[in-house]
Amino acid sequence: MTPPRASMSDVARLAGVSGQTVSRVANGSLNVSPETRQRVLEAMDSVGYTPNTAARALRSGSFDTIGVIAHRLARTGESSIVEAVVQAARGAGHTVTLLDIDSTEHEDVAEAASRLSHQAIDGLIIIRAEIEDAGRLALPAGLPVVVTDATFGGRLPMVGADHAGGARAAVEHLLELGHPTVHHVAGPGDSIPARARLLAWRRVLEERGITAPEPLRGDWSAASGRAAGEELLTRDDATAVFCANDEMAAGLMRAWAEAGREIPRDLSVVGFDDIPLAGYLTPPLTTVRQPFAAVGRRLVEELLARIAGTAPAAALEGSGEPAELVPCELVVRGSTAAPRA
Repeated sequence: MTPPRASMSDVARLAGVSGQTVSRVANGSLNVSPETRQRVLEAMDSVGYTPNTAARALRSGSFDTIGVIAHRLARTGESSIVEAVVQAARGAGHTVTLLDIDSTEHEDVAEAASRLSHQAIDGLIIIRAEIEDAGRLALPAGLPVVVTDATFGGRLPMVGADHAGGARAAVEHLLELGHPTVHHVAGPGDSIPARARLLAWRRVLEERGITAPEPLRGDWSAASGRAAGEELLTRDDATAVFCANDEMAAGLMRAWAEAGREIPRDLSVVGFDDIPLAGYLTPPLTTVRQPFAAVGRRLVEELLARIAGTAPAAALEGSGEPAELVPCELVVRGSTAAPRA
């Protein structure tokens, strides 16, 4: 005889809360304390409770919904990738349930994943999973998960932009123009893409036998780029600079313009991302175009393949799960030129 399905009352009794609180947690409401939400989620798992929204999935075999966990959606990369994921999911006949978290601490990501798993999703995409030790990340058992820009060491499948390749193209472009060295305005130290671009910049210079200048540090904002530009004005050897994103490049260009310097006559500047504004700066910004649409599409394709059980078993050598890097493209505009004699 088939045992009866666990009910909301069973969860409420075990967690010591009301049925209304269980309903709020199941529906993703924020009007529940973190401690209570965790207790309810643990009770759901303990009794095997699945919200009633699963009825459609029991009939069709799928919710046709994927979950997305993102961090700092105001940033260009995160918002652009999420937009691309939503478009790709829509094209595949799926809807998206989005949860924006305040931090990428293991507990916060795990709690968000648990919340989404109780909201009738078929799989999960984690955007910019900047977690160094994936072994400490507890995810719902059996839930297909794909991540982007992560250092998970092959524990989870990853799709991301080739930040190192894009940075290499930027630095090589400036050196091939004849600049004796290339300065760098790096992004935040806790950012995986920023670290990849920084390491690639330094590696290219070392390969050319050039001692890398001390990098300047920004926080992705135009204001931090402007501050870096003011500091760069004090460096006598500055004829070229690679900025880790376009906003910082724009701020740096503003600082040099205010000092009466000309771009690219006095300084060649390369950015990263190719935001819509990049081509309308004065002069138009040479930059590295991130493949946001392609990354979003591949994330969805990889996740749906895993949901359907059709993902290829092959993985990169030395890792348990495959990692795919989508190439970036150097877009040359008016902000770079050969150094003046």
